Amino acid sequence: MHVETLRLYRDVVRLRSFSRGAAQNFVSQSAASQAVAQLEAQLGVALMDRTKRPFVVTPEGQAFFEACGGVLEAWEKARAEVAAAKARVDGTVRVAAIYSVGLHDMSPHMQRFMSMYPEARVLLECLHPHKVVEAVLSGEADVGIMSYPPANRALSIVPLRAEPMAFVCHPNHRLARRKLVLPADLNGETFVAFDPGLTIRKAIDRALRQHNVRVNVAMEFDNIETIKQAIMIAAGVSLLPRHTVQKEASIRTLAALPFGIPDLVRPVGLIHRKEKPLTPTVSRFIELLRATSEEPAAAVARS
Repeated sequence: MHVETLRLYRDVVRLRSFSRGAAQNFVSQSAASQAVAQLEAQLGVALMDRTKRPFVVTPEGQAFFEACGGVLEAWEKARAEVAAAKARVDGTVRVAAIYSVGLHDMSPHMQRFMSMYPEARVLLECLHPHKVVEAVLSGEADVGIMSYPPANRALSIVPLRAEPMAFVCHPNHRLARRKLVLPADLNGETFVAFDPGLTIRKAIDRALRQHNVRVNVAMEFDNIETIKQAIMIAAGVSLLPRHTVQKEASIRTLAALPFGIPDLVRPVGLIHRKEKPLTPTVSRFIELLRATSEEPAAAVARS
């Protein structure tokens, strides 16, 4: 029984999918199925009921899944201690990021990191904000990258950047040619908003309320990409982090203009578990993200 097999089993059960669990561990689906079958033979019990679709984890399988978590965490701690002793940057950094950060920001950072440290790799999973927190707290991710990182005694927060918000509209909208959109310009506008439960929605609502602005919320979505699609069909306007609409603005499928509340920003930070030792590889990855986040500010200061 190998650690890799335990990790593979954990991921198959966690994701409730042989194909996705296999992909997480860079093996074929048939190899994953064979590995689980070998575990069952060694343990003398059925870990899964494969007659049902999707498969159902048996009580013995659930107990083994939970035990795997402890074994793998102990293994990772041992690896971290050995890696610290030899100061090698290798192994995997497991990153959970919200969709807008994962889609727009992470690829160049991952490529740069793996170019600097060829023996290391970065595994990225895009999740909703509360799932990012859960992944870090459960140990499924080494770090999480999200907006409005929550205060939590079990988490350490590394601030990365504050993203300015832009007024976003269809290119034919009456405000699309303004150099600056003021809060009062939004009064009565049909608005495409974030879902009410999201922190970014609460921050936008609070900022508009402070400036006595009332918009007509026509649609609510839980992600930036869907909001952009709604604006492209002229369903309304919105306020979005400026860098998430740079591509669309450059090809004129959307108009993105400076908004007259300069202190309305989206803070983005990195979270990790306080009591979980960081491997040298994870530490270097965090250092790279911090340094990269500081580069634009330094460039502005020199200009």
